[in-house]
Amino acid sequence: MIDPSPLPTAPPTPDAPDYLDDLSAPDDLGGPGVPEGPDAPGGRRFAAGQARMDEMTARWLQTDLDAWTRHVVRRHFDPGTGTPFWLKRAAGLPFDPRDITRYEELRAFGPFPLPLLRDLDPEDLVPMAVPRPLVGRVWESGGTTGDPCRVFYTPRMITHRGVWRRWSFVTEGFLPGRSWIQATPTGPHLIGNGWWELSELYGSRVHGIDLDPRWIKRLLREGRLEEAERYTGHVVDQIATVLRTQRVDHLSTTPALFQALVRREPELVAALGGVRLSGTQITAAMWRSFRAALAGGTGEGIVGLSYGNTFGNAASLPAERDGAVLPYVPNYPHVTMSVVDKQDWRRTPAYGGLGQVMLTVLHEDLFLPNVLERDQALRYDTGGRWPVDGVANVRPLQVSRQAPEGIY
Repeated sequence: MIDPSPLPTAPPTPDAPDYLDDLSAPDDLGGPGVPEGPDAPGGRRFAAGQARMDEMTARWLQTDLDAWTRHVVRRHFDPGTGTPFWLKRAAGLPFDPRDITRYEELRAFGPFPLPLLRDLDPEDLVPMAVPRPLVGRVWESGGTTGDPCRVFYTPRMITHRGVWRRWSFVTEGFLPGRSWIQATPTGPHLIGNGWWELSELYGSRVHGIDLDPRWIKRLLREGRLEEAERYTGHVVDQIATVLRTQRVDHLSTTPALFQALVRREPELVAALGGVRLSGTQITAAMWRSFRAALAGGTGEGIVGLSYGNTFGNAASLPAERDGAVLPYVPNYPHVTMSVVDKQDWRRTPAYGGLGQVMLTVLHEDLFLPNVLERDQALRYDTGGRWPVDGVANVRPLQVSRQAPEGIY
């Protein structure tokens, strides 16, 4: 039960800073373009934007998680400017969420019921502190197990996700100003926003190739395997056409599609310097074979990885033991990920133990606690490199004809 009286506004303190002073729109990042020299006006603007994003990620990684939790929860449960969905739910809770002081106390909410997001108006998950009418995009989940879930992303959310994606480009070794193909779902799928992240945040040129993951999953559910193969070939043909006719340095796609491309067009893959992969599982053997296929077979090709979904994302850390361990860390502090016991989500296995992935979205504009994912992974000890646990070797919790993985 929530007390309707507003909480007093306290001045910012070192452990509870004002987190609302971040940039609120993509335009604040300095704009696209890598000009001929760093002294040109556009070059200085681009460099300033890159420095700004470096500062943001460094500051986020210094965030105290308990202070951030208090900030986000109080924002969403503020009686006057909070989130419609959570204010309604608060009446049925046996505690006042604004009494929460530590991140671990979020488990009191229990697992978030994701099916609610299939029918809920996404606007109801956005705090009233965000001016109405809302202007932005509604994104949808893949719809693997039923109708898709929907969430609204404010400009701040899009920007914060993009800044973490740009962090991945840098740490994985991709250089700005290169030419890319992005062969991923677009439309309602958040991964399609990668063209903006590459072009506007990293000064790149991007060729786009669309695909419909829901159609191929429907074909697989209905046992129409030949048609699914033809559709995959249709997408691979489009990638190959661009690779043959245009200058392309890197490719962004899914592991399943890239594997099909390697098998069909190895000489085109060998001409690429790197690939970024997300959307389906990748094994150690796939990782090794992809590295061997890139950059003329020198073994020097870049294989960048991302993990996540419409609600929250994670970046990869360097592969360990020749790909035997493929670790990921969440977009902290806006997202946390943990591994929990498959039979009892309240229990956490030891490091290296296998369990179900549980995600929590802790953003000023979206709060989704304890989301039990359809994936399993190893609990990964980041060893002080990240403020929270990571996950490794992610794969589906269960693959069946009714819940196929497909090409995304």
